[in-house]
Amino acid sequence: MSNFRPTRVDRFPPIVKNLIIINVLVWVAQLIYDTSDGQLTMWLTSKIALYPVGDPDFNPYQIATHMFAHASYSGTVLNYNIVFFHILFNMFALYMFGRILENVWGAKRFLFFYLACGVGAAIAHLAMQSIMGGNAPAVGASGAVMGIFIAFAYLFPNTELMIIPIPIPIKAKWLVLVYIALDLFGGFGNLSGDNIAHFAHLGGALTGFIIVFIWNKTNRKTLY
Repeated sequence: MSNFRPTRVDRFPPIVKNLIIINVLVWVAQLIYDTSDGQLTMWLTSKIALYPVGDPDFNPYQIATHMFAHASYSGTVLNYNIVFFHILFNMFALYMFGRILENVWGAKRFLFFYLACGVGAAIAHLAMQSIMGGNAPAVGASGAVMGIFIAFAYLFPNTELMIIPIPIPIKAKWLVLVYIALDLFGGFGNLSGDNIAHFAHLGGALTGFIIVFIWNKTNRKTLY
């Protein structure tokens, strides 16, 4: 007699759900507390963004808090093209890929993975910032989300994904290589006007790859 028990797939598992809620609440708080009497102060963002080591505004706790903050204001106005799509893209990717990984790994392991990728992203960003220069603070869940995407592509490499507005499916293993190539080009290219923390993406990706490689090797499961 078989002991097999079917596992219910949660379409919106608790860790992914709560991470999205926390990110959105922090973002709304940034929009509220970054202004005072109609004047832009960036008060909350300046506390939780990740500043370079050695900067007077740097605090070690920012290694954790930066991954729950997102762009709030650009210049002196609310720039919807930057602000809204920054958090929207990150939360959409977290939901699309994170829910699958949480169903595979369980809540505790997924939460550890997410936070580890975020910390790895911060360390890589700070290290490359100290080598290559730069004093801009960093915010966003992109590093942790990039680690999630790496894990998904590693475990399900032949899953076909669609990139809007390109109506051509591309396998996850190729798409992730495209993103890594773009971040390498953007990071070392030092393009004018580029405000993306490319090395944070790469740090999250590397951290995610190392963790999922170790887990998959010891688990001996093929999830293709």
